[in-house]
Amino acid sequence: MLGGMNAVPNFPPLVFLLLATLLEVSGDAVVRSALHHVSGPLRLALFALGAALLFGYGTLLNLAPIDFGRVVGLYIATLFVVWQLITWIAFRSVPTLPILCGGALIIAGGLVVSYWR
Repeated sequence: MLGGMNAVPNFPPLVFLLLATLLEVSGDAVVRSALHHVSGPLRLALFALGAALLFGYGTLLNLAPIDFGRVVGLYIATLFVVWQLITWIAFRSVPTLPILCGGALIIAGGLVVSYWR
């Protein structure tokens, strides 16, 4: 363990998943902006911010107090929903009907993987 990181916050698993998802999708959006919309020192700063957000995502996802095999299904479903929201807010891209239909299958699959016993 890294010095002093023994204590994991006692959040419900869904809180870990939502925070991890927000960090991953935001990190990806920041990197995408750095690649396509800016240059120079601002690009480097956005790459660093994106890297920090993505590191936070990986850390939070692995701290979630739930079996990793189960967390992945729910995480993928949460990721789809948050990804669509961030894409809509940051890039003004509205999901199409095929994306929404496929997303319904992703959410259903995530629920099956996470909760079917």
